[in-house]
Amino acid sequence: MKDIEVKAVNTLRFLAVDGVQQANSGHPGLPMGTAAIAFTIWNRHLKFDSKDPEWPDRDRFILSGGHGSMLLYSLLHVHGFGLTIDDLKKFRQWGSLTPGHPEYGWTKGVEATTGPLGQGFANGVGMAIAEAHLAAEFNRPGHNIVDHFVYAIVTDGDLMEGVASEAASLAGHLKLGKLIYLYDDNRISIDGSTDIAFTEDRGKRFEAYGWQVLYVKNGNDVDEIDEAIKSAKKDERPSLIICRTHIGYGLPTRQDTSKAHGEPPGDEELNGAKQKLGWPIEPRFFVPEDVADFFMEVSAKGEKKHKEWNDSFSAYSTDFKAEGTEFTRRMNSTLPADWEKSLPVFPADEKGMATRVASGQVINALAPILPELMGGSADLTPSNNTWIKESTAFQPGNAIGRYLHFGVREHAMGSIVNGMAYHKGVIPFGATFLVFTDYMRGAIRVAALSHVPSIWVMTHDSIGLGEDGPTHQPVEHLAALRAIPNLVVIRPADANETSEAWRVAIERRHGSTLLALTRQALPTMDPQEVNSCKGLQKGAYVLADLGKGEPEMILMASGSEVSLVLDAGKKLAEAGHSVRIVSIPSWELFNECDEDYQELVLPKKIKLRLAVEMGVAQGWERWVGSEGNIIAMNRYGASAPAKMLIEKFGFTVENIAVQATKMLAG
Repeated sequence: MKDIEVKAVNTLRFLAVDGVQQANSGHPGLPMGTAAIAFTIWNRHLKFDSKDPEWPDRDRFILSGGHGSMLLYSLLHVHGFGLTIDDLKKFRQWGSLTPGHPEYGWTKGVEATTGPLGQGFANGVGMAIAEAHLAAEFNRPGHNIVDHFVYAIVTDGDLMEGVASEAASLAGHLKLGKLIYLYDDNRISIDGSTDIAFTEDRGKRFEAYGWQVLYVKNGNDVDEIDEAIKSAKKDERPSLIICRTHIGYGLPTRQDTSKAHGEPPGDEELNGAKQKLGWPIEPRFFVPEDVADFFMEVSAKGEKKHKEWNDSFSAYSTDFKAEGTEFTRRMNSTLPADWEKSLPVFPADEKGMATRVASGQVINALAPILPELMGGSADLTPSNNTWIKESTAFQPGNAIGRYLHFGVREHAMGSIVNGMAYHKGVIPFGATFLVFTDYMRGAIRVAALSHVPSIWVMTHDSIGLGEDGPTHQPVEHLAALRAIPNLVVIRPADANETSEAWRVAIERRHGSTLLALTRQALPTMDPQEVNSCKGLQKGAYVLADLGKGEPEMILMASGSEVSLVLDAGKKLAEAGHSVRIVSIPSWELFNECDEDYQELVLPKKIKLRLAVEMGVAQGWERWVGSEGNIIAMNRYGASAPAKMLIEKFGFTVENIAVQATKMLAG
């Protein structure tokens, strides 16, 4: 290891800890302990161009232990991604580019939003899947335009989390050889030594998953780390490199203790570490000139590699013009012209179909037009109706496949789908039962926070699933999901609303969308009888005004209950009342509309309002107002045929009409 490399490692180490000390908040332990690991990845292996962080064929780097974010920010600073010393000094401050945990889309060069441990680990699996699929689809003999690795620094906390276990198991099965994780094996957690709760042989565990496992005895030895990464690159399996490290390396009294994890070291301890490692105490945030030049030389090499790739891609586009154009389109997240014309329109049908069935038909209508549409189910493919008929399953040796069998791994599925979305080049979706969003809520929330276009296909959305009973019948889930900022939840009322819901999901390239779909069949409403379901794009619309004159009251619902309120409205109209029927498939989309449109759909002067939904009432108060009423589920469901459950819990045309009549009578 050269002297300049020692200085470079210490530059990263102390930039990070200076930032923590300046903020008087943060986590010094990981950056100080893994600085040499990060240096080796970035300066001997990572393919990047700091002047163009979106270069499609760059390697991806994930700091899964996002609490060590000052290490990542220090790397981005010294390699010229645009973060300044002033940005480092504003670590964890209001509006800064250096928040407490890395946030995708906020700080240039951050590949994934990490913080909840295990998310970054699983995101990398999604990135590796996207890389392998795009390579299989676009590479040609002599033209490897997609050929990059996914690196991550992972921690004890990541490996303890169940989401990482799920993702590691799938990655091993899929033989994702472009996945190289370096494990910060410092054997310390917040509560103390990992001996108190984490004593299995991690290496053997990952060998059982089908990973190559390598060991680095000294996590400060750049050459040893380098050799391990070289070995990892040669193996067809994903690799875990277990690096024996020291949390808070260099701190005189806190190294190898839990005190180093999440507390600023204090001036005395920080200065002691600098003296111990031969670093000047002042100034803070010191980058020696020769070190700055060294890092810029590394960045210049990356810029050169990017130029070489551009030349290679130009040659590829000459030989394979259509493929070159298609690859560019996908990586730019643009959609083909007139793609929406492939969306099916369903004829009126009283028997209709389940919206999960309609969704399956939409997926397969879109699949030939959107070859980037790629996803799968958490072992519920026949139930979720997500199989892509024209493709095959993504499996070892068949990366061209567009369908993913995630297995019973809901949380990993969510995080993997997010990783695919971060990577770009594919439109990813993941499916399971709505009730199991509980298992993947962390991933759904991070997707919403990151504004990535992950699509969640959630079926069996109510007590209407029937005999499986309350363990599988979601009642509080719609309210809980609607509470997530940036997430658009759509609960379509019939097959045509389902088709429009998919239109919204595909078009939302900067946001996540969740479709809540039924198990039971719903009538397909006659477009000639009611207003166009294209109102779904606005979240709510007037389905019909029934009776003569101005509406006396509004009946509103989402999903399977819309056809019920429509029929109840017809009964009320026959009795001489005037009723407005409103479909509200998406509160979030409706909320985005201006006040004029909201007033057009739900006029304030109409005080009598009745909402119907097979879930908890929470949230509907906003739409029904102080004089309104809600027919909802105020308890868990039960095990019985769906028809009986719907009747017993009062979700019938007759009960809705009775409750509305009582309101009209005052």
